[in-house]
Amino acid sequence: MNSDKQPSKESVRQWLRAQIAQRRPPPDAQEIRRELGWELAKVRPAKAKR
Repeated sequence: MNSDKQPSKESVRQWLRAQIAQRRPPPDAQEIRRELGWELAKVRPAKAKR
């Protein structure tokens, strides 16, 4: 039989606190564009056809 033990409630709480502390807000739009390489593709406005 398995002799695995459940972790204590306090150790689970400590782990959860550590997980929550590591969360960061998402990067700003400039950082996302840079990571995706979108800053390299300069978008030019389309010429309006008459």
